[in-house]
Amino acid sequence: MKDNLSVSPSRVVLTIGIGTCLSLLGDASMYTVLPTHSMEAGVTLASVGILLSANRFVRLFLNGPAGIAFERWSHRRLFVIALYIGAFSTALYGITTGFWPLLVARLIWGLSWVGIWIGGNTICLSVSNDENRGRLIGFYQVFFFLGVSSGEMLGGFLTDMVGFHSAMIISASLTFVGATIALIMLPETSGLQLSPAKTSSAEELNTPRSNPKNRTQLALATTLLGLNRLAIPGLLIPTFALFMRNQLGDTALIAGRTIGITSLTGLALGLSTLISMTSAPIAGGISDRMLNRWRTVMTGLIPGIMGFTLLAIGRPLTILVGVPLIAITSGSNQSLSTALVGDIGAAKHHSRRLGLVFTVGDLMSAVGPPLAYALIPVMGVSNLYLIIVALFSVMFFIAALLGFKKNENP
Repeated sequence: MKDNLSVSPSRVVLTIGIGTCLSLLGDASMYTVLPTHSMEAGVTLASVGILLSANRFVRLFLNGPAGIAFERWSHRRLFVIALYIGAFSTALYGITTGFWPLLVARLIWGLSWVGIWIGGNTICLSVSNDENRGRLIGFYQVFFFLGVSSGEMLGGFLTDMVGFHSAMIISASLTFVGATIALIMLPETSGLQLSPAKTSSAEELNTPRSNPKNRTQLALATTLLGLNRLAIPGLLIPTFALFMRNQLGDTALIAGRTIGITSLTGLALGLSTLISMTSAPIAGGISDRMLNRWRTVMTGLIPGIMGFTLLAIGRPLTILVGVPLIAITSGSNQSLSTALVGDIGAAKHHSRRLGLVFTVGDLMSAVGPPLAYALIPVMGVSNLYLIIVALFSVMFFIAALLGFKKNENP
């Protein structure tokens, strides 16, 4: 076993963060521009939904095998290969036209993202211990949110400037640069020996997965991420434009200026991504200092409960306040759920557990949109958001019970 003291954790996370951020440019661009440039891409508008969701569904079958692969083989090699596959899939967006070539490209991107995301988080856990795990995972999440927001903005700008296909080629080139940076700078992290922190004994770090405490912790960490993915990308984002139009009409008067509701929706969601990018590392760092992640989870859920309640009220001011509050919880949940997986048992099983956790997350984000649009005719969007309030509240009480349990470790 290698000693992680010889590896700079911050340098490792910076390297994989740059690669992850640049890899997301093409995918995030597709969500922004494909609905409006479907003819240029050679697909019908009806097929756009299939193309944009194909990568999520294929990940349901690939997360588990990817977790096992990172458990057995070189972290560095698998992560770098995944980045280059991502560059290839994005290039296919730019050099092909038509539904079937783009579907193949999206499926290849799903394969790539499994390797990038499970690999990146596994590497973070490999170079961390209980005293810095939350901070490092939160730092890595910053690059994820930055890649999504940058791709959305850059993709739209480049498509308007040079067209759909050229914009995708540029995004593929940037992903290739990120992969090459990782190839040059990323050290091998598989087989690193975790340095035990004061809050964990060597016995706990090597406890087998069959330990009931570990099974409970894994189930609850999975529930936290699954709930987050169901609430935000599954229910909120697909319904927010409809909700805004229902509450405010086709335009809104902001600071004396009339703004189209679509532009206002995009602005709100874009700003919320930036807030999540900030809250993720802050929540992770706080959980390290408190030596109690569940207490941090409990605190992080409060803004989400308040935010969805305000959103359900549906007034312009309550929407304005509610969306940023929800974004705080989104970033907190995403970073802390991964850190909680890292707190469980032997480090050699982290990637396999991440594969399970991310499979549930992908499933929740995939079933969320059809579930939302099945429930909206029955209960309306506002009541749908109140269901999320109820789910977050249940998770809050569970986190409180664990957070204030005597002798509870982080």
